[in-house]
Amino acid sequence: MLTLYHAPRSRSFRILWLLEELGVPYDTEMVSIRRRDGSGHIPPDYIDIHPHGKVPALVHDGVPVFETPAIALYLTDLYPQAGLGPVVGDPQRGPYLTWLAYSTGVFEPAMTERAFKTAHQQGSMGWGSADEVEQVVTRVLQSRAYFLGEHFSAVDIVLGGALQFMMQVKLIAENPVFSAYAERLAARPAMHRALQRDGDIGEA
Repeated sequence: MLTLYHAPRSRSFRILWLLEELGVPYDTEMVSIRRRDGSGHIPPDYIDIHPHGKVPALVHDGVPVFETPAIALYLTDLYPQAGLGPVVGDPQRGPYLTWLAYSTGVFEPAMTERAFKTAHQQGSMGWGSADEVEQVVTRVLQSRAYFLGEHFSAVDIVLGGALQFMMQVKLIAENPVFSAYAERLAARPAMHRALQRDGDIGEA
């Protein structure tokens, strides 16, 4: 059994969306997390599932998995028939792993620097500046419908979902490339199901 540990209106939405895309049965457990306004608290026993008390976390048959790219890779390998992640031996496997790692290893740190107006030390960080990262992502999406080409994958949930959020909070300025990409993502029925479920959980 799959159990997603989730907090409404948080980054765990992306795994909620992925589970809806996969179309597999899963349970959700609400987690109270620390919010920017100081509200929320971490349940003591949740530390055994996620050591930092954050979301998302996934438990499959008693085994916890945390960090969004790791959960996405775990799920797409668990359900290869869904076609949301290239399998070992597929030429797209390398790009798939690359963009999953890029999402939290490069994209999010660069945008966090921008959000907190931290000066980027060129060459001393493990990622490029926010402007440079934005240029890279724009160049990729200029030439293709999705990160892996014409085929939607979990990368478009993990990295694409982060890009959507950054646009919403104005950390990334809209441009025709990003706007068209966001529209393609928003047209997916599974995203609408996840949004509905996220809202329902938040009101429960």
